[in-house]
Formats: sequence, C-alpha cells, structure tokens
Amino acid sequence: MAKMPGVVSVFPNNRRKLHTTHSWDFMGLLGEEAMEIPGFSTKNQVNVVVGFIDTGIWPESPSFSDAQMPPVPAAWKGKCESGEAFNASTCNRKIIGARYYLSGYEAEEDQVYTSSFRSPRDGSGHGSHTASIAAGRYVTDMNYKGLAAGGGRGGTPMARIAVYKACWDSGCYDVDLLAAFDDAIRDGVHVLSVSLGPDAPQGDYFSDAISVGSFHASSHGIVVVASVGNEGNEGSATNLAPWMITVAASSTDRDFESDISLGGGTNFTGESLSVLQMNSFTEIISASEANAGYFTPYQSSTKASGKVLVCRHAERSTESKVAKSKVVKAAGGVGMILIDEEDTNVAVPFLTPAAIVGEQRGKKILSYINRTRKATSRIFSSRTVFGSQPAPRVAAFSSKGPNAVTPEILKPDVTAPGLNILAAWSPTNGKMHSNILSGTSMACPHVTGIAALIKAVHPSWSPWAVKSAIMTTSTILDKNHKPITVDPDGRRGNAFDYGAGFMNPTRVLNPGLVFDSQPTDYKAFLCSIGYNENLLHLITRDNGTCNQTFATATGLNYPSITVPNLRHEFSVNRTVTNVGEPKSIYRAVVSPPVGVDVMVVPRRLVFSRYGQQIDFTVNLKVVAPSEGYAFGYLTWRSRKSRVTTPLVVRATPSNLGLLR
Repeated sequence: MAKMPGVVSVFPNNRRKLHTTHSWDFMGLLGEEAMEIPGFSTKNQVNVVVGFIDTGIWPESPSFSDAQMPPVPAAWKGKCESGEAFNASTCNRKIIGARYYLSGYEAEEDQVYTSSFRSPRDGSGHGSHTASIAAGRYVTDMNYKGLAAGGGRGGTPMARIAVYKACWDSGCYDVDLLAAFDDAIRDGVHVLSVSLGPDAPQGDYFSDAISVGSFHASSHGIVVVASVGNEGNEGSATNLAPWMITVAASSTDRDFESDISLGGGTNFTGESLSVLQMNSFTEIISASEANAGYFTPYQSSTKASGKVLVCRHAERSTESKVAKSKVVKAAGGVGMILIDEEDTNVAVPFLTPAAIVGEQRGKKILSYINRTRKATSRIFSSRTVFGSQPAPRVAAFSSKGPNAVTPEILKPDVTAPGLNILAAWSPTNGKMHSNILSGTSMACPHVTGIAALIKAVHPSWSPWAVKSAIMTTSTILDKNHKPITVDPDGRRGNAFDYGAGFMNPTRVLNPGLVFDSQPTDYKAFLCSIGYNENLLHLITRDNGTCNQTFATATGLNYPSITVPNLRHEFSVNRTVTNVGEPKSIYRAVVSPPVGVDVMVVPRRLVFSRYGQQIDFTVNLKVVAPSEGYAFGYLTWRSRKSRVTTPLVVRATPSNLGLLR
C-alpha cells in the first residue's frame, strides 16, 4: 500500500487522547463581546472561522448563541451534517459548520459502545468546553454549582465556529483526524484548535496524523494550535512539529479551596470543587488503617464507616481522584483528604466532602492522627478564592520539553491558562451546562482565541507570523514581575516548561517584528532532518526538491533558538520582518545562557518601511561547559516594541563536534 501512487505514508490507525472565565480578565483582555485591544478594531472577527477537532458541540448552550450576529461569510464552504439529535438546521450564524467522523473509530472498536451521539452533538462536554474558551459568546451567569460565578466568554466571542467531531468516548483515531483536517482545509477555516495528541514519546512526524494534517493545514494558511500534553515529565511534550503552535498549561490567580479543621485546633486549606461539607467534627484515620493495603479503602471495610479518610494518590487523571472519593463514600466514609504532591492545585469535583493537599500538609495531618488517641476533623465546602500568588505558575501536569523528535525545535511554544477553567459543557454528562476542567486541552483554546483575534486584525498574516507574534510578545515574569515558577515544588521555570513564556494578549496585535516563514522553509526543514525527495513530493503534492535545505534544523526561521549540542561555537541565522512603525530602530539586548558567550551581528536593525526584512546572526560560543541545558534570551528593543526570542543551549565537550 505504501508504494501505491498518491499514498503519502502508511501508519497504524492509532488512537489519540483528549488533553483535557476569569482567565481572559487575568490576561488583561477586558470587555464582554467586543474584546477590543486599545489601538485596534477587532470587529472583523465575525469573518474569522475557528475550527475545533474535538468531541463535538452542544449547540443550545448560550455560549453558542447567534444573537445579533451577521449572516454567514459568503466565502464559507462548509456544511452541517445531520445525525442523532442534530439536524442541518441546528447550526446557526455562530456555529456555521458541523461534521462528524466514525470510520476510524468503528474500524478499531469491537462494538461502538458510546454515550456520545452519532452526530456533531457533544455527549462528553470536552468539545463544548474548548470551543467556548476560544470563541464563546458572553454569558452573564456562568458558574459551577455556585462556584466561580460571573460572566464568561471566549477570546473571540463574535468569531464563527466550525465543529469537526473526530473524538469519541475512547479517544480520537488517526483516520478520522486526517479526514477532519482535510474537510477543515476545504471548508475554509482560518484557525484550527486541536486539544488532543499522542502518548509520549511521540513518533516520527509522518506517522502521526496530527503532524500530517497540520502540515497541510498550515501550508494552506491555517493557524493550527495544539496542546502539549498532560504527562508532566521532562521530555514528555507532544505535538512537536514546528508548523503548529504547541501550548503548555498554567494557572490564573483564582483557586477553589476547602477549609480543613483538625480537632487540635489546626486549620489547613486544600483544593476542591466539592460543594458538600460536614456539619460537625468526626473521627479521622489514615486509609491504610482502614485497609491493610496502600492507602486504598475497600468497600467491605468497616473501619471507614462514619470517618474521614486520609488517602494517597499516584495517578494524574481527575477521573481517578473522583473514583477514589466514590470508593470512600461506598465504604461509609464521610469525607476524604487526598495527599497528592504532583497536582495539588487541580480542583476536583469529589463526591464527598474532600480536598487535595500536598505532601507537606499531608505529613502534618498524618502526624496529628498518629499522636492523637481519637483524632477528629471537619471538611468544609469549597469556595472561590481570588488573588492566589504567585500567578501564573506552570501546572505540574503540563508536559515539558525538550523536543524528543527534533531537539532543535523548542516545545512547548508558549503557555496559557489551563488550570481550573470554567466553560460550557454538555448537560448529558453530569446534568451541568458549565464545568471546571484542568488540562493543556484548556490552555490550547486560549491561544486559539488570540490567534483568531490576530487574524481578524491582520488577515493577510501567515500562520508563522501569527505564531511569532504570540511567542515574541509573551512574558517569563508573573504578575509580581518575578520569574514564573512551576508546580508542585515552586522551582524557577525555563523554556522547556513554558516555551517563550505566558501569552500576553494585549501586545500580540503589535509585535513590531515577526519571524515569518513560507511552506518552502518547512520543506527545507524536512529535508534537513532526513526526508528524501520522493517522500517530500508525496507530502507536499508539488515538484519541490531538497536543493534548498538547512545544515541543521536550527536553520528554520523559528521564533526561538535551540542548539542541543554546542561543541565550541556555532552561528544561527534569522530574518525578521517589520510589521510595526515603518521607520524604526531596534537594538539587541542579550541575557546569555550560563556558560555561553552570545554575539549578535548586527546589534542594531534600522527599518525604513513596513514589510522590510533584515537578516541577523547569533554567534554562540562555549566559555564554560555546564551540565544539561542553559537558558537565556535575545530581545530586540525599539522605542515602542520588545521582540523576545528564547535561547536554549546544551554545551558538549569540545571533541564531540556539533551533533544532531
């Protein structure tokens, strides 16, 4: 099959996982529907179509109302497919396209057991959640069981939505994903949001449907935004292709806390979405006392009845934590304190009065139990807390770099809010119209919304100019102007945690300079990492050759510079395009990685017109080799703009040469 004419590549029909609004206010994007940024009109967002490859949509949600929206753009070529509980007329002037894909799913699953609808309708909630984060209308009374009450809206509330339901209860299969990408290209979407991905470590780009589909989409001018994954470990980042924007997850300054009172008079707080509470103090025990196993109470246990149990947790998923509270409740427990060092700040909708605490607080609670003859505790219902510091912080679950496929390409690219995000939901899952979720799935559509805003103001910009604007205007400082830290231990973050930094929507529309590219540059990139011309022809569907290539993948005009094996010295070339004031002067400011001398030539860029391009070279020289990667940055500063590029370097002993 691989040798048949027109076949790009053959790979298994693998399954991909879903990477599961105060956040816009937190980022400085104020307003209800307009989402205006001073100095720019974003009214053209009504002509921007944002596509979502996800679990579908709940069209009746007020987040997807088409009130006061103009007719569907004339250039739109998409359609609304009928199916279970979804007619072509279900679409409106907000949801202007809706398709669904089952062939890949049905080919791999023995029987299609699904709580979802065989239509674009969302039975999960995930797709409605991500769509409303990016492009939901303003809703005056959004809340989760009374928590986080207030107005909620997406980043581009007046943009159009197109739905491509390729994800079902067990995941998203490659055959369906590729079909969704192809349809989105033909339909005419401008931005594609993909809150899903492969397990780490990710394989080669062209054995991965998201990499293949996003290559064709970006080559057709579509901005593709994807989540980095929720595995949390170093080197676990996925969606690694340079032609897409890959997003990490971070916090806002809002938490959901439950008070925990101990009989000895000590009080703690824990993270929780449980609105249940205990009316009085009751005995608290370690779950290991209720059962001889490792902190896992069984339903047959009689020791748990009427008590608060202190449990440990090793898994990352919210579902597994909810399941643990269900086990405690079934065993007769009246409350639970869950010790979970990794994801202490992820609020979970427990089925009993319960809260998550970190290892340090957990040890203090266990110490109280061990030294007290009859220890008691009371857990109160969750409440919304604003002003949490520091903020933002990179979430513990957010997958980290380096890039396991092409180390010369920094991943993730940027970080955005993905911790405890309130957005629309499918009422078939829990009888709720909105829900609070955490994951890089929630961070991805925040960047999608901003990409759509950029396309509204700068419709002619390429996907790579949009990506550059988002990356070079991001910040590596929190709201207190201190370096962004990483949960759970509060260590200082680096580019493998947050890419270029935390997205700053107030600056993206006027980045000053952009690192732009063309599809031919990505062909040269593929040639530089070993793809031959035969494969290149099948992928690009043109007569491109590998005559134009880079010595290494670092040669791609990327908005970050990563040199994974620097022996002695190495030069990296970049080109910037002026999209700011026609006449402007930029000066280079460098914060070099530890042990590396950085020289920029020239140190001054003088522009005389809009659209002018100027090349510069960054010379890197090892002066003191250090263990592992070192991080710095290069900033081009003008009177009005700051254009910042991460520098990521790993120096190696001088006798090894520059390795790839």
